[in-house]
Amino acid sequence: MTEDLAPRELRVLVAVGRERGFSAAAVALGMTQSAVSHSVRGSERKLGAVLFERGRNGATATAAGERALAHARRVLRLLDVMAAEVRGARSGAEPDILAGPLRIAAFRSAALHLLPRVLGRLTARHPELVPEVRIVREVGRGTAGEVLDGRADLGIATIGTSSPVPPELVGGVLLEEGYALVHPAGHPAPRTLPLVDWTENCTSYTREWWAGQEWLPPATVEAEDDGAVLSMVSTGYGMAVMPELSLVGAPSSVEITDLGPERPTRSVGYVTTPELAASLAVRALIRELRAAAG
Repeated sequence: MTEDLAPRELRVLVAVGRERGFSAAAVALGMTQSAVSHSVRGSERKLGAVLFERGRNGATATAAGERALAHARRVLRLLDVMAAEVRGARSGAEPDILAGPLRIAAFRSAALHLLPRVLGRLTARHPELVPEVRIVREVGRGTAGEVLDGRADLGIATIGTSSPVPPELVGGVLLEEGYALVHPAGHPAPRTLPLVDWTENCTSYTREWWAGQEWLPPATVEAEDDGAVLSMVSTGYGMAVMPELSLVGAPSSVEITDLGPERPTRSVGYVTTPELAASLAVRALIRELRAAAG
């Protein structure tokens, strides 16, 4: 039977993974390097796997180590949430006090145009809550990966058939946003312009829709993010097909043209772990997200 790891051992693992070395982790934790090494060896023995490859350049997590680190972060976060909720509990009819960090991963347009008003209302009701937002590109594992790895309590994610909620997480759709053609204002033939795109955008398209648009050429420029795309379009360089959140506050130098009832859409939602979904702070955040999206 696998021996349990103590929270202290989990914190050592997370520190080594974060600092990518035993010496740096020892400094961060206020421990000796030998104590950190001893703790890691003990954890590896208990788990029956090598968690870090040791080398001249420090310590690199193995595949087993990456899995262990993800679980360690999530367990430690639950311990923090438990302590915060117990301290914030009040007797009788007084509401629970929400305090401490609330970690959110969001893709760029959601962080810029959806979260500010949500977090404004949330912190007005719970002034001791401290939201921490990380902007993550919605490619690969995206924001869901941040939640799975224990780096975020909740992720704002694109959800759909090509990017479903991972089976280890729970989530829901907040809003459906349509795509529109964006081009320089007043251009006489915008569909003749070069197409500007960005990597994050590609996963959101309905492939069948894209393939059926004979007027859409292959993208000749791939920008870093949607902000760069909008900037290039606004200066007259090209056209783009962009979702609604990316177009909030678009400059007057661009024109937005509806693509009709067959336009592509994407679902924007949230993902979190089943355990954190029951926590007071995450539940409060989900309520505000739903209210803003509705």
